[in-house]
Amino acid sequence: MADKKEDAVKQAIKDAQEAAAKENEKADETVEQAQEPETEETAEKETAETETEEQETKTSKLFGKDKKKKEKDKSKEKIEELEDKVKRQLAEFENFRNRSEKEKAQMFDMGAKNVLEKILPVVDNFERGLMTVPADGEKAFADGMLMIYKQLMTELESIGVKPIEAVGQEFDPNFHNAVMQVESEEYESGVVAQELMKGYTYKDTVLRHSMVAVVQ
Repeated sequence: MADKKEDAVKQAIKDAQEAAAKENEKADETVEQAQEPETEETAEKETAETETEEQETKTSKLFGKDKKKKEKDKSKEKIEELEDKVKRQLAEFENFRNRSEKEKAQMFDMGAKNVLEKILPVVDNFERGLMTVPADGEKAFADGMLMIYKQLMTELESIGVKPIEAVGQEFDPNFHNAVMQVESEEYESGVVAQELMKGYTYKDTVLRHSMVAVVQ
């Protein structure tokens, strides 16, 4: 009797184990079936995400290149703008320096002209004095005065002062100032026959007009 019960218990345990094994197999099949679609969907999702990341990376690189190019173009434009500004400033400075030098030269010439205009009467008196030296006067003194006069005229000429040619030249109102008309057998009408006061130029500008007598 006890053996039958024991056999029944063993058979029941065996049946229970077989049933559990079958249930486990069904559960495994269910899990596998449930995992297969999820795995494919996951793979597709991962692929899509990878493609998206790659696209974003490409877009980021392209955007980065465009940004760098724009920054480079802006830098180049800024450099060209600064170079142009420097060139304009240099040109303005050069013009200012030339203008300043020209104004300085004009002021110097104006000052020199004022001084020379005051010296010319002294030269006139010097010439008159030499013309009045008597023939029987002291020769050494006369020669000394003549040497001083020549030195004075040489120095004046060295700074740009030159006498205006008058006698025998056609009357030119730019250089001559006619104060009288005369008759002359030597010169034609309109020609300077006599110089009453010598005129001078300073660097091609008239310092003093020659006072002349013109043939009528």
